[in-house]
Amino acid sequence: MDTQFLFWLAPAGSLIALIFAYYFFLTMMKSDPGSAKSQEIAGYVKEGAMSYLWSQYRVVGIFFVVAFAFFSFLAFVLKVQSPWTPLAFLTGGFFSGLSGYLGMITATNASNRTCAAAAKSLNQGLQVAFRSGAVMGFVVVGLGLLDISIWWKILTYVMELSETTFKDSIFAVHDYMEITTIMLTFGMGASSQALFARVGG
Repeated sequence: MDTQFLFWLAPAGSLIALIFAYYFFLTMMKSDPGSAKSQEIAGYVKEGAMSYLWSQYRVVGIFFVVAFAFFSFLAFVLKVQSPWTPLAFLTGGFFSGLSGYLGMITATNASNRTCAAAAKSLNQGLQVAFRSGAVMGFVVVGLGLLDISIWWKILTYVMELSETTFKDSIFAVHDYMEITTIMLTFGMGASSQALFARVGG
């Protein structure tokens, strides 16, 4: 079987997941937002939630700057790891933070709509709640697959050039084991962001 075909399954899956996330978000937003009082309360909740989220991201940002500097020191000064590692760590944290932001927007818009739907019937309330929750899941999967796909394409391309263009460069990538190690750092960045969100929340 063609390995190139297998590679494109990942970004295709990412695109499908993000399309479903967008579809479910639009479906939720078209639901009845409820009474004026319900919308007012939801507005206060949204304002507070977003304020908290940005406060958290400022603190997390400091951690990522320090971690990026540390990984860069290991890569460029001590030369004990690939210089791609700090960048992979950052992208993992960025996509994880973006997922959290989109999830917060969805959750704060879904709360009053779920209440309004549940007042009509349990089934309608469940549908709004389920679709709203699915947005976060599809976004996490979609962005995760997208980032992994991009990094795989970049690093395999660099590996092909490492015998010629990048032969004497510190950015050279020599084998698939090195690619795997670099891509694991993406998971570290994403997990670090998620840890702060869980502990802080």
